[in-house]
Amino acid sequence: MVLHLSTFHLEGGAGVAATRLHRALLRSGFDSNMLVPTVQQEENGVHGLANTKWQARKAWMRFVAERAFFLPYEKDKSVRFAFSPALIGTDIHMHPLVQQADIIHLHWINFGFLSLYSLEKLFSLGKPIVWTLHDMWTFTGGCHYSKGCENFLSHCRYCPFLARPEAYDLSFAQFERKRSMYGNAKLALVSPSHWLDNMVKNAALTQNIQAQSIPNCIDTDLFTSLDKSEIRARLNLPMDKKLVLFAGANTQDPRKGFSFFKDAIAKLNRNSMETEVLVLGKSRPENFTGFPANVHYLGKISDQQELVNAYNAADMIAVPSLEDNLPNTIMEAMACGTPVAGFNTGGIPEMIDHKVNGYVSEAGSSDSLAEGMQWIMDNNTGYSLSRLAREKVIRSYAENVIARRYEELYQSLLAR
Repeated sequence: MVLHLSTFHLEGGAGVAATRLHRALLRSGFDSNMLVPTVQQEENGVHGLANTKWQARKAWMRFVAERAFFLPYEKDKSVRFAFSPALIGTDIHMHPLVQQADIIHLHWINFGFLSLYSLEKLFSLGKPIVWTLHDMWTFTGGCHYSKGCENFLSHCRYCPFLARPEAYDLSFAQFERKRSMYGNAKLALVSPSHWLDNMVKNAALTQNIQAQSIPNCIDTDLFTSLDKSEIRARLNLPMDKKLVLFAGANTQDPRKGFSFFKDAIAKLNRNSMETEVLVLGKSRPENFTGFPANVHYLGKISDQQELVNAYNAADMIAVPSLEDNLPNTIMEAMACGTPVAGFNTGGIPEMIDHKVNGYVSEAGSSDSLAEGMQWIMDNNTGYSLSRLAREKVIRSYAENVIARRYEELYQSLLAR
């Protein structure tokens, strides 16, 4: 039996990816279970640590306590959730599911779920551990994305996320703790993108640990092409406009590149107002004041079918992320036949085949992003790009394809 450990169940890119893998393994006949702090809705094989209101409150208090601990260290509030000290968490090494598991599969485990001490106790069990990385935290001194800092290649110190970067600061201490822990663990690291896998193989903490790249998976029966006109009519969206989607868990996170998207839309609409915008995710109406196009704010959508409808309503999606691993939004959109224009960063160019099923724009350039969006609008005649985008997902990210690769990894670890 494999046991997945994840901070989130049905929200956040990493939580969604973990749950999708669990479901894919179950459908393939593999014995899979998942343990999360709080189950958001009942689901086969998904178990929560918090089964009472008091337990749920304690889980929330661990999150608050971990953030409060970091408060005196943070450079400013912009990095508040970009660095995890992982000093507060739950010791689950004696949990019945952990004890029963043949393989422990870690996903994103920060924000008060598992601390460094929690991980040490899990590693001490001597069981094979697969860790799917959804960002850089596993091999850094605490940051989730390094924003260009390359200290993790040698030794984290003088951390740019901290108010007082020093030779022996918080990042140095976490780096040393991880080095000690990893030396005693039966670890196999999995990166959804080759971009992240390459960093894993060069990072000082992980360069000697077994590592490979296996993408996230998606249910291509759920995420599929639908009748665009019918969906727009249902959502009360205009039939005669080009609709460009921007999606993100938090649209105002600078890493997601909303400012570049806004500038690119202004360039597209310089001579006409033919293009309108769909925005999906956490935001506020004032964020769209003065936006250079009519904005249809869809809000935060958790229902999967409504998410599929949103992708199908759009002519294309723009993903101008400055740092990203293997965005679920790209995979979801392409599965629905919605072409993508995205920046040439992280795992994005691995997903989009430039001028084949979408457009890879120059990172940090709103001009290039606008060119990419215009190219898709001009070249998706007869939905040829849409068809090729969906074919790429079925070939590379379908549940049966990814489940088989993980099963092979599990079996190889158990055979040792």
